[in-house]
Formats: sequence, structure tokens, C-alpha cells
Amino acid sequence: MDIAEAKRVLETALLCAREPLSIHSLKKLFVELDDQDRPLGPGVGADTIKELLEELRTDWSGKGVEVVSLSTGWRFQSRPEMKLYLDRLNPEKPPKYTRATLETLAIIAYRQPVTRGDIEEIRGVAVNSQTIKMLEDRGWVDVVGYRDVVGRPALLGTTKQFLDDLGLNSLSQLPPLQQVSDMQGGERSLEALEAALQENFENAAHTSVEQPQESAESAENEPSAPDVAEVAADAEQKQETNNEQA
Repeated sequence: MDIAEAKRVLETALLCAREPLSIHSLKKLFVELDDQDRPLGPGVGADTIKELLEELRTDWSGKGVEVVSLSTGWRFQSRPEMKLYLDRLNPEKPPKYTRATLETLAIIAYRQPVTRGDIEEIRGVAVNSQTIKMLEDRGWVDVVGYRDVVGRPALLGTTKQFLDDLGLNSLSQLPPLQQVSDMQGGERSLEALEAALQENFENAAHTSVEQPQESAESAENEPSAPDVAEVAADAEQKQETNNEQA
């Protein structure tokens, strides 16, 4: 297979994929198998695939969509400046999370790994267990280990899904913050954390390339369900109100 054909195969696979594709997955495109599912040749190497992906990135540089590298792989997505127009097709606003939810997620993202006690110490209030559960259910937060102290509290960190949903390749692409390590009692720092993550959520909205029409229509026909974030946010707000009154 020549280079031009290989690049066309990669382009087609990325455009049709429902999720980011890793280099390992893309290598499978170029491996021919015999009747016993044994490879007939070496296929195309990872370095070559990366070079072709960079060429694709250049090929699409002047268009409304772009080729990007995320934490779990590569995908096509719309450029940020297209969001204004895409919002007209889908006027729903990205979900607004409560300040408590954003603060909790931001502390985990910028200070990870952290325990629930660390979060409570920084925020100055008890953390609603439903908030942590909601972040885990959405695939943004997970237990990454246990602190070697009495009780062995769980250490929380963000996931690759969290980075993908924000359109990021690594945590280093999160907005930089001043003195994040010294936030206890710092109202402005918490506000900065909250604003930084909310901005990333809004910028990431409508970035994925639309899927085939059939899947879009089937999704429209499905009955809507209450958003888990809204349910958790309401419960969290009531709990924090009770804590403050106590």
C-alpha cells in the first residue's frame, strides 16, 4: 500500500470512528491476516502512522474541522471558532455545574492525587459523597491508590476520559494557576479553579465531528432521562445548605 492510500485509510477511519483511535488500533488497519488469523506481513509501523497523522493535520489546517491528539488517541473535531455556528443547530447550552462540584473536580485535577479529607480541608466544608460518586459515574474521577496512613484513605485522580471530554491530551494543557498548592482559605484561588474548568467545559462543547445520520436519528427518538449531574447537584446543594445551617 502506498503512502497516499494509507493516509486515505487513516482519514476514513478517523472520520467514521465514534471515539478517539489509538496508534495501536490504527495499526490494525494495515495488517492482513491469513485463514488462521495470522499476520501476513509487518503492516505499517507506529512511526509511519504518526507521520501520516501529522500530514493529515496539515491537510485539514484550513478547514472547519481538525485532526487532534487526545489522551486516548486521535480524532477529528470541529474548531473552536465553529462553535458559534454549530450552536445554532443545537441551541442547548453545555451543562452548568454547581460551584461545589466544580471546586471538587478542580481540586482533584490540579492537586491529584488527593483524598476526600484533602478536599474538605481545602474547601472548608464537608464533601457530599454524591458529588464524588457523580464524578466517578461520569468517568472523570477514579481511585488511583491509597495513602499509607491509618485508615488508608482512597487517593482520587482524574481519568483519560476527563481529558478526552475537555479535548485535552494531558493535564499540562489545563489553564495554569498561580500557587495552586497553597489554596487553603483562598477564595480567589477557588474561584480561579472553578472558572478555569467551566471555561474548558464550554470550549469542549460541540467539538466532536457528527456521527452518521442513522445514529443521530436514533438518539433523537430515544426518550430523554434526567441528567445525572443536575440530580446530584440538587442533592449536593441541599446537603451543603444543611451543613452551613448546622
